[in-house]
Amino acid sequence: MKAKYLFFILIASALSFNCQNEKKMETEEAYEIEWQQLFNGKDLTGWTPKISGHELGDNNGETFSVVDGCITVNYDNYENFDQQFGHLFYEKPFSAYFLAVEYRFIGEQIHDGPGWAYRNSGAMLHGQDPKTMTLEQDFPISIEGQILGGNGQDDRTTSNLCTPGTNVVMKGELFTPHCVNSSSKTYHGDQWVRASFLVLKDSLIQHIIEGDIVLEYTSPQMGGGNVAPVMEGVMQEGKLLTGGSISLQSESHPIQFRKVEIVDLDPIYGNKNLLSKTVESLIEGEKITN
Repeated sequence: MKAKYLFFILIASALSFNCQNEKKMETEEAYEIEWQQLFNGKDLTGWTPKISGHELGDNNGETFSVVDGCITVNYDNYENFDQQFGHLFYEKPFSAYFLAVEYRFIGEQIHDGPGWAYRNSGAMLHGQDPKTMTLEQDFPISIEGQILGGNGQDDRTTSNLCTPGTNVVMKGELFTPHCVNSSSKTYHGDQWVRASFLVLKDSLIQHIIEGDIVLEYTSPQMGGGNVAPVMEGVMQEGKLLTGGSISLQSESHPIQFRKVEIVDLDPIYGNKNLLSKTVESLIEGEKITN
């Protein structure tokens, strides 16, 4: 009698365990994708400018403003650009996420902007805290998702990679050149373009256009040049970047951003199966969005 009773208990326990597992598996089958709007469409609440030669928070010449519901970068109040590269920083850092920006280039480049900055801007990922930038620092130590517009004739990819104060690993080898092109098509004129970036701490970064992965790399880390002057102790050669600030660039050509949105993947980063399914769904969704 005791043996049978014990046997029934074991069966009941096993069924309970299986039911719990089944419930857990059902819960883990899907992650509710929630887009957070980093830009409210009305004003620059949550965003802070840092422009080279100016203190953090000084929006010199109203470089960054909101016009017709878009974050607008313009130089109407500048006499000269004079290498005043700027960045508009979001108030919160992120580590594992899926970021999307919708942008278009407008107007004409300011007269003394560098040639390479024609229809050139970027979304800075895993960036340093702007509070640690020097007054004259041109770019934050970061990974740049470089966005470019075409000139109406020549091929010019967008969602490229540039590395101010950083290096990455590509195809198993440390990649130290400052910039590399993606495999995207060229976007001419003032059309709206959606660029997305999958950023998984220091394990993987992918650039996505129209649902296609146009560039990928791993192990973002501090190193190299192309950023100056840097505060002593901030640059730590070889240190892996697992998170950081997000910012939008002002590099001498007017541009607008109508949407800046993000899905925070940090809560599921440790669950590889669920993370993989969620990422697959997000990338597939970019085909529909575009």
